[in-house]
Amino acid sequence: MHQYYSYTGFYGFLGSSLLKAIPLILLFIGGLFAIHFFVIDVNVLLNKITETFPAFGVFTVFFISESVLGLIPPELFIAWSSKSATPVLHLSLLALLSYAGGVVSFYIGKAITKIPSIHDYLEIKMAKHIRNTRKWGGFLIVVGALLPIPFSITTMAAGIIKYPLNSLLLFGLLRFLRFYLYALAIFNIVS
Repeated sequence: MHQYYSYTGFYGFLGSSLLKAIPLILLFIGGLFAIHFFVIDVNVLLNKITETFPAFGVFTVFFISESVLGLIPPELFIAWSSKSATPVLHLSLLALLSYAGGVVSFYIGKAITKIPSIHDYLEIKMAKHIRNTRKWGGFLIVVGALLPIPFSITTMAAGIIKYPLNSLLLFGLLRFLRFYLYALAIFNIVS
C-alpha cells in the first residue's frame, strides 16, 4: 500500500491538502477572536440571534448553505446551537442537515456534468485531475467531512467524478463526528 501511495502521489496530495487546511482553521479562529474582542461580544450576538430568529429559519438558511456551496461556516451554526434551549438536539439537527446538504450537492455535481460544454471541459482539459480525484475519492469525502473546507464542494466534486453514492453516504457519516467534536472542543456543548 505504501509503495502504491508513493508512486501515485497520494502522500504529496495529502500533505498539500493538510497544509491548505491549517491556515483556514487558524484564520477562522483568529477572525472569531477579532470579532469577539474588537467588534461585538460573540456570546451577546449568538443570544440575540437565538432570541430573534426562529430555529426553523436558521435551519433553513443552514441547509441551503450546505446544499449549494457551504459559504457560511458551520461553526457559526454550532455556536448558535450552543445558545439554544436544547443544544444537543439542535446540534444533531445541524449535523443531519449538513449530511443531507452534502447529498443534494452530490446530485448537483452529477447534474452539472450533463451540460455538454462542462462535460467536454472535464473530459479533455481536466482529465488528469479527474483521474486522480476518482482514485482518491474516498479521501476527498473524508477531508470534506472532517476539515473546515466546504463539505458541499467536496460532495459536488464527488458527483462530478461519478463517485459511488453508497461510498459517499458511508464516508459522509464522519460529518456527524465533526459536528460533535467541534461542539465539544470549541463550544463545550456535548458533555
